[in-house]
Amino acid sequence: MILRQAENGVQRLTRRMERRLVSQARSGDEDAARRLVDSHKDRLFAFVWRILRDHEDSEEICQDAFLRAFSSLDSFSPEYRFSTWLFTIAYRLCLNQIRRKKALTGEVDFSNLSASDDDVCVQLAESEEARRLKDKIWEAVDELSVQQRAAVLLFYREEMSCDQIAQTLGIPMATAKSHLHRARGRLRDALSGLVKDWTQVQALREAAS
Repeated sequence: MILRQAENGVQRLTRRMERRLVSQARSGDEDAARRLVDSHKDRLFAFVWRILRDHEDSEEICQDAFLRAFSSLDSFSPEYRFSTWLFTIAYRLCLNQIRRKKALTGEVDFSNLSASDDDVCVQLAESEEARRLKDKIWEAVDELSVQQRAAVLLFYREEMSCDQIAQTLGIPMATAKSHLHRARGRLRDALSGLVKDWTQVQALREAAS
């Protein structure tokens, strides 16, 4: 099966199809480039927005990330996934934006900025209880550090391995694992009074709405 269905109804590309489209886009195929954009744009925006929490900045970062990716396709190595490469570019742009705002306004504490991705899939996803739980989890997620939020987002929403997360964030794999471990611990502590049956929390899912 070449494509698989994502949570939000958008079809994600398999590694094989992604490589083919990258090769075609590198040769100037505009339709292939458009398909790459369409398959990644919503997920990339959700990832960037969860880090920056600013709609306009997130749109600019995503556009810049795509422009940089496509302008450098000749240097792209097929041993990596295009999605991993794209998220790496976007993440670095996010860090630059955070540093820039901190330098200009002094309002952003880079070491303790709210950050991360996750949401829950509960047994009664459409119930009021599930919606309240989702809101509480997002509140807890927004108290994580930038690095923890990014790691959780990539792990649960993008289904990246720890090795891929390490590549994307430009950190050792042991550090990526540490960010995930600490994020889970902080979320569990923050939600200990709300979530009594942790078996109900089947998976953390992105729901940036």
